Amino acid sequence: MHEIDDVERLKRINAALMGRVERSMDQQGSAFTLFQTAITLDRRIRQRTDELTQTLRRLEQSNRELAVAKETAEQANLSKTRFLAAASHDVLQPLNAAHLSVSALADLQTSEEGRRLAAQVGRALETMDDLLRTLLDISRLDAGVVKPEIVDVPLRPLFQSLWSDFSPMAAKQRLELRFRDTDEVVRTDRTMYRRVLQNIISNALRYTRQGGVLVGARRRGGDVVVQVVDTGIGIPPDQHEAVYEEFHRGAGAVGADPRSAGLGLGLAIVRRMVQALGHRIELTSHVGRGTIFRVVSPAVAAGDRQARAAAASPVAPRVYGLYGIRVLLLENDAAVSEAMTSLLARWHCDVRFAASRGEAFARLATETDWRPDIIVADQHLDHGDLGTRTVEALRETFGRRIPALLVTADASDAVAATARASGIELMRKPVKPAELRALIAHLLA
Repeated sequence: MHEIDDVERLKRINAALMGRVERSMDQQGSAFTLFQTAITLDRRIRQRTDELTQTLRRLEQSNRELAVAKETAEQANLSKTRFLAAASHDVLQPLNAAHLSVSALADLQTSEEGRRLAAQVGRALETMDDLLRTLLDISRLDAGVVKPEIVDVPLRPLFQSLWSDFSPMAAKQRLELRFRDTDEVVRTDRTMYRRVLQNIISNALRYTRQGGVLVGARRRGGDVVVQVVDTGIGIPPDQHEAVYEEFHRGAGAVGADPRSAGLGLGLAIVRRMVQALGHRIELTSHVGRGTIFRVVSPAVAAGDRQARAAAASPVAPRVYGLYGIRVLLLENDAAVSEAMTSLLARWHCDVRFAASRGEAFARLATETDWRPDIIVADQHLDHGDLGTRTVEALRETFGRRIPALLVTADASDAVAATARASGIELMRKPVKPAELRALIAHLLA
């Protein structure tokens, strides 16, 4: 009996020992499996790390290439801007000569056919002039070289001037053009702000078949909102951003004249000018019902608004005849000098011309009985002479403030500031003969 008990006890001991051995083996197997798994994971982590490192290196290389490409593009854009700025004088000079020559040629025509052809050439030159000026303006705005001169601008005289400019166009299209009277004054650059409204109004008239265009201003907090409302064809929602792109033209321009479609640059330059001025432009439109453009600008406090508006109101020029007026022309471009002299002679002016400061003084020294009533000068003359400095020297020599007009293709702000400081009127080339004649008459009045 005791032997049976011992056998059973030994079996239990043996079973317990075997269980322990089996559990030990299982644990060793699990540890080995975990070891293999860890090795595999480590290998995969190393592989992924290598792949990530290679990807980062490729990304860094791409970033370096993009930086080089960006710098190259910026340099190319700057070179383009510099080229346009430098070439603008050479491009606008012959165009200015052509304008003046065609005007003089038109005066000589005695036949209806001759006058028609001269007018046709004049219109083609004006279209070319508009395109070149706009492209140059866009280039200067993109380059950030345009520095707005922020002043108080009363809207009443500006609205009156715009109505005078566009009422013939509206009447020709049998449209109503209305400007609501306003006493509002805005803080802006006078020339750029006028150009913005001018382009928007022109665009509104171009795409309106019936009804008309209304321009008004209202306060919105500390801003003045000028609205240009038309009853035109409207702009589809998917085109609201596209209208500001270069050479974007709508399909519904009014009129049979192909030029009525415009150049597609009006609203492109509007957005750039608005951004340069720090203003905002807003657009609301419904197809078939019309469009509203809003230009939002800082308002001027109402305290002395009427006094400012009265002070800034333009004085209508008194137009006198130019018969016998003595004009000293300072111009070093032979073609422009010849065309300008011919044009002034057609207006019965007595003209003397010179290409430099020294030549001007030498000519006046030989004609002691001839003294200029007005000086018309280019800015860049021979031998590095400047028109503004030559005018100042002539004024000092004659001891009087001779009326002077600077006619130049140099569109820099520095030239404008110098002319303004010297009390010299400024016209950009190419000039329109009618504007030139009116300004000369105004200066002499």
